[in-house]
Amino acid sequence: YLLTLMGNGVILGLISLDSRLHTPMYFFLSHLAIVDMAYACNTVPQMLVNLLSPAKPISFAGCIIQTFLFLTFALTECLLLVVMSYDRYVAICHPLRYSVLVSWRVGISLVVTSWACGSLLALVHVGLVLRLPFCGPHEINHFFCEILSVLKLACADTRLNQAVILAASVLVLVGPLFLVLLSYARILASILRIQSGEGRGKAFSTCSSHLCVVGLFFGSAIVMYMAPKSRHPEEQQKILFLFYSLFNPMLNPLIYSLRNAEVKGALRRALFKESHF
Repeated sequence: YLLTLMGNGVILGLISLDSRLHTPMYFFLSHLAIVDMAYACNTVPQMLVNLLSPAKPISFAGCIIQTFLFLTFALTECLLLVVMSYDRYVAICHPLRYSVLVSWRVGISLVVTSWACGSLLALVHVGLVLRLPFCGPHEINHFFCEILSVLKLACADTRLNQAVILAASVLVLVGPLFLVLLSYARILASILRIQSGEGRGKAFSTCSSHLCVVGLFFGSAIVMYMAPKSRHPEEQQKILFLFYSLFNPMLNPLIYSLRNAEVKGALRRALFKESHF
């Protein structure tokens, strides 16, 4: 948890302090770091409290708020990853038109749209949960109030909720993943046409880091919400939750910093500047 906060905090600090990183690409990356930090802060502290004091319950209102925030950050991250793939597509396939197609106005609009859509979709899910009666037992077999685990406690028909979850999974998982893969297919074709070996290596380095994040995030999400359930679905969900709320947010800054020359350069400049004070 501390590594997640520290890693994403360093990314945010470098982007805000280094003027060379004040571009739309790093603006999107800063919001991904914010989502990852918020994601971890929403779920991990309560999980640690439960591990240390299993008898301490969470209130119904607290559980619903946690579900809403979890869904908001998860859905927003899906959309941000699509936005970042579009940014890389324009930068590599249409570099001369980049300042027009991904201007600051466009970038801010895309980020605001991602946050708004994520929040609205989460609100729909939570609204459908609130209409259900919960008559016990009030014990969630999970690390936190994840929506599928909450629905198992309802003593009413949850088929509508399940259908909406499946439809939303297609909308914000399969659809965005298809757009990301399409963008990178076009990017790969453009990279292979680059004559300079150095230019080809830089383009591959930048895009491969994004693909690592996409693979980790979408892979675990699709398995969790769309794959057929095993004999022990609760245990499967708990393991996948660790990828969501612990490993993904922790690995994202490492992937971007280790695979990105500009971020490594900004870190070196920051450390060099500090050493001279």
